[in-house]
Amino acid sequence: MALITTFFASCSGPGEAETPWIVDRFDDVKVIRYEVPGFDALPLEQKELVYYLAEAAKCGRDIIYDQNCRYNLALRRTLEILYENYAGDRDCAEWKAVEKYLKKVWFANGVHHHYSNDKFTPEFSEAYLTEALASVPAERFGELNDRRETVLRLIFDPDFCSSRLDQRAGVDMLLSSASNYYRDVTQAEAERFYAAMADPSDPEPVSCGLNSRLTKGDDGRLREEVWKVGGLYSPAIERIVYWLERAEAVAEGTQKETIAALASYYRTGDLREFDRYNILWVKDTLSNVDFVNGFIETYGDPLGFKASWEAMVNFRDEEACHRTEIISENAQWFEDHSPVAPQYRKKQVKGVSAKVITVAILGGDCYPATPIGINLPNADWIRKEYGSKSVTIDNITYAYDRAAQGDGFLEEFMLRAEDRERIGKYGKLADDLHTDLHECLGHGSGQLAPGVTGSELRSYGSTLEEARADLFALYYLGDPKMVELGLVPSSDVAKAQYADYIMNGLMTQLARIEPGKNIEEAHMRNRKLIAQWCYERGAEDRVIEWIEHDGKRYVVVNDFEALRSLFGEMLSEVQRIKSEGDYEAGAALVERYGVQVDPVLHEEVLRRYRALNIEPYGGFVNPEYELVERDGRVVDVKVTYPNNYVEQMLGYSRDYSFLPTEN
Repeated sequence: MALITTFFASCSGPGEAETPWIVDRFDDVKVIRYEVPGFDALPLEQKELVYYLAEAAKCGRDIIYDQNCRYNLALRRTLEILYENYAGDRDCAEWKAVEKYLKKVWFANGVHHHYSNDKFTPEFSEAYLTEALASVPAERFGELNDRRETVLRLIFDPDFCSSRLDQRAGVDMLLSSASNYYRDVTQAEAERFYAAMADPSDPEPVSCGLNSRLTKGDDGRLREEVWKVGGLYSPAIERIVYWLERAEAVAEGTQKETIAALASYYRTGDLREFDRYNILWVKDTLSNVDFVNGFIETYGDPLGFKASWEAMVNFRDEEACHRTEIISENAQWFEDHSPVAPQYRKKQVKGVSAKVITVAILGGDCYPATPIGINLPNADWIRKEYGSKSVTIDNITYAYDRAAQGDGFLEEFMLRAEDRERIGKYGKLADDLHTDLHECLGHGSGQLAPGVTGSELRSYGSTLEEARADLFALYYLGDPKMVELGLVPSSDVAKAQYADYIMNGLMTQLARIEPGKNIEEAHMRNRKLIAQWCYERGAEDRVIEWIEHDGKRYVVVNDFEALRSLFGEMLSEVQRIKSEGDYEAGAALVERYGVQVDPVLHEEVLRRYRALNIEPYGGFVNPEYELVERDGRVVDVKVTYPNNYVEQMLGYSRDYSFLPTEN
């Protein structure tokens, strides 16, 4: 709904661990260091605001672990105690496998892969881990001794909590998913519960279920356990509120009221307070330092009600904001010329603001893996009445780009030299503009038909919303208006993006999927859906073509103008589906084009990736901030850039672990 992720397809090859940008690499992941240019030049009050908001961003770390699976905290803490106290041979293969497993748990905020949602498979034996745990004095584990059996089952029983998010057609998605948003509740029960709460006549509906766990009591009744001070996750939320209060004290103007509204929402759990906060937040377009903090995105809930906890602190990149200002100023033109049906266009686009930011800290579901763009708030009625705020995260995309130099990826997977040359010349600009258009205009475009609430698409809603925003961006990236506005020098920028997007959607993103699996993650389904639909619709005219060369398959775009027309045609249909709440059509579209994987092609992609020694995922270590005080007053805030992933993770577990082991 409100974020765009990047496919970390290009990584450097062997030996790159020595570069300053890469701090660790394991399994299918590289951990990257990002910098915060411009921080030292901020006024002291803004530096201090960043520090307090950064502390709030770190205090909710345990929440996302528990949301992803109820046993994650027991697992993480058990393995961390073992890691810090094990006195045996740390050079043997099985201990190295334990280390890698722990690093993967940290990266994914739990036992399930952050993208595929499948549970990790250990490369060490149960006997080895049991013996290693037994070698550490039992008192070091404390209450975790009572959870040892559950932890071992979580690691070694492939059928126990096998998938964090199971969206296979025909299954009960709540009972088969390991995420901790529902307890003993069936999919049908949850759907009835929230259908009864919905009021189609309410012009300002709250986001029902957003900040709670739905449980079934011994009496068979369903109840919501609200995430708030005094409720579920209270110890962590109390610390978040503490730092928000410190931030409020140094904030200026309307931002002071905005932070106070967020703290009030955390204290009460009242979703009307959350809406009040969102309205204040989206109307504040002047504050240099900005932030996201809360239960925001619903990708992790099969039904799309419950939100994961996330946080991010940032400030404006003034130089790069020029392009987003141009896009925002022309938002009405883009809406008026959209290929969607006139009744589903907004007659008046309100409050669209966009900026390029420098991120200062990542937290919760934004860390270590992070989006490269965000558009908020998610409530359709707030978007319609007050607008939305979009950001593109420039220092993160810059770090990705630096870490991806000279890896051989394009030479391996892109057949035509002219496509590679265009991407080499315009790839960064094309990616940035795609993100700008996706976030600033795509998510904020269109409107629902009267009586449609926006929740009708259920488990397919996230995929179709991402497809809608991507299609909007792809369609307009190739519009002559982009040249007229001075945003691109020529149509070659769009051609670079089109070639890369289709290759990724049809082929290279398969490197993220385990053999034998279908596509589950919403953004990956979205890309496959668009690319496959366009390939099939344009097959007669060979708009997109598969070519075999030297025993390898490649996908090429032969007609870029025709492809743009297909993007517009598909955008019109996806917008209709959302506007009308057409569940059947949406489900059919996703299942036909966005889910299935060709196993032969999949094996080839994996083989070619292995030959390049590149990893398909990237994430980050955060900077560290330190208050400099003199005579009891803050006189500066210093930033440093750690290069040790393990030390940061252990430090966060030591300093920001506030929740009990099971919640």
